[in-house]
Amino acid sequence: MKNTLSGRYISFSMITPVLEKYTFQQIIFLGNSVRGIPINLYQVGNGRKKILIWSQMHGNESTTTKALFKVLKQLKTADFLSELSIYIIPMLNPDGAELYTRVNYNKVDLNRDAYLLTQPESKCLRKAYDLVKPDYCFNLHDQRTIFSVAQTSQPATISFLAPAYNQERSINDVRQQAMRLIVLMNKTLQEIIPNQIARFDDSFNINCTGDRYTQLGTPTILFEAGHSPNDYNREQTTKYIATALFTALQAIALGKVTKVNFQEYFNIPENDKCFYDIILRDDTHSGNDVGIQYQEVLEGGRIVFTPCIAEIADLSHKYGHQEKPLSDFLKPPFNKKYIENELDLNKLYLEKIE
Repeated sequence: MKNTLSGRYISFSMITPVLEKYTFQQIIFLGNSVRGIPINLYQVGNGRKKILIWSQMHGNESTTTKALFKVLKQLKTADFLSELSIYIIPMLNPDGAELYTRVNYNKVDLNRDAYLLTQPESKCLRKAYDLVKPDYCFNLHDQRTIFSVAQTSQPATISFLAPAYNQERSINDVRQQAMRLIVLMNKTLQEIIPNQIARFDDSFNINCTGDRYTQLGTPTILFEAGHSPNDYNREQTTKYIATALFTALQAIALGKVTKVNFQEYFNIPENDKCFYDIILRDDTHSGNDVGIQYQEVLEGGRIVFTPCIAEIADLSHKYGHQEKPLSDFLKPPFNKKYIENELDLNKLYLEKIE
């Protein structure tokens, strides 16, 4: 199977021909999206250990979808597949993917609809969960470029979470299993991207899918694909997520999970929000650094990254994925109003990724 998916914009029409090149044990129709696009569950393997994986619950989070197809290709020759039954929903929110939006066509965040199940896509996922009765769930997402590993200058290229099942964020056997699997993935990834792995805050929200499925008794892992240096189309991050997924599947198949100390999960730093895409440093030291974020805009079937001013302040506690002297763009002295009125963001288009 040739992987033809690239870039940030991945729609249903793009994954369909790729799926057709792969032989599945079965394809189960779950239902339709708001706009009538079919949502299917694809089974790989016939083993006794069952894993349910879904991607693009948020339509504009496509990195993990690309990674899934890389893993599907790897599984064709994996010697452990006989132990697993892997059930995949490669695109839970096809309407959102088409429009490149986080929410579905009814403007509902599907990852806040796990309890009430008001949306057809949420019902499809719950139908898959009830049908499969999985031993593990993998909930696949993207995170923004703002995230750092704790308060450091390292981007959170991948973040994980073993979601809570109650307000007290208690740790039972279910959460421990998820934590152990994250520890294994972290060890593998640290050899490839050291100090670029983080974990999400585990505040409980019953409306979130991971929290709900953990409460229902299934070890669930949140995967968050983040920023790699100079990788706005996330092709490198795609490879790292694929490595994490393959590592997890292999560990489950070979029975390695129970041998891991779950306490090592807490050695992974929590992620923080310490990054801007670009910081123009006020080299006159008057406290007027300019934090710039790219807006992701769908134009002609691709995503264009357009710079916008997010904050003007003393940003000495922040980091930029790129940093430049403000005096390269404006003449001092600097103040906020002057910067807002005179800074020509078109000059930053050289830094824009298309």
